[in-house]
Amino acid sequence: MSRRAEIADAAIDTLARDGMRGLTHRAVDRAAGLPEGSASYYFRTRQALLQATVERLAELDSADMPDSTGIAALPGHDLDAIAAAAASLVESWLTTGRERQLARYELALEATRRPELRQALVASGAAIRAVVASQFAAAGIREPRSRAADFVAFLDGLLFDQIAGAGARELTSADVRAAISMLLAAVAGKGS
Repeated sequence: MSRRAEIADAAIDTLARDGMRGLTHRAVDRAAGLPEGSASYYFRTRQALLQATVERLAELDSADMPDSTGIAALPGHDLDAIAAAAASLVESWLTTGRERQLARYELALEATRRPELRQALVASGAAIRAVVASQFAAAGIREPRSRAADFVAFLDGLLFDQIAGAGARELTSADVRAAISMLLAAVAGKGS
């Protein structure tokens, strides 16, 4: 792992733990176990550090996503298999990837005040929607781009609801799978 990635990972951890106000170059140095001044050497400004953090989040998310031959290559493009793969990804992001999601929400709120940060977040989100759209197209779902955008928005809302504690209940793995299956059937035009 490069030093830049190591610093960006420490920034993700810092954002998840301390929020946007706690994200400083010094805090990132401490989180990474690096000498003071290391983060500012690689990322001179706060904006550069934020940009690197968004890019690292996108890189990590891409590694979690099935590639273009992943879900779309499932035999018969079975919607149940797609739902299972999406549910597995969401469950991963709710557990082992929880800190990344917290950091993402911190950055998303900050992006409402920083257009340059918003551009980076929009670009990383577009990459995820493109993967989902290609999977939907391969599965024969009509209007794959717009339906992928809706599907990703639903998944993001589900994640936020569970991570931020806004929901009335914690969903079990079966609940997550059922919710995703129901939405996927509706998106595919197979729901009522």
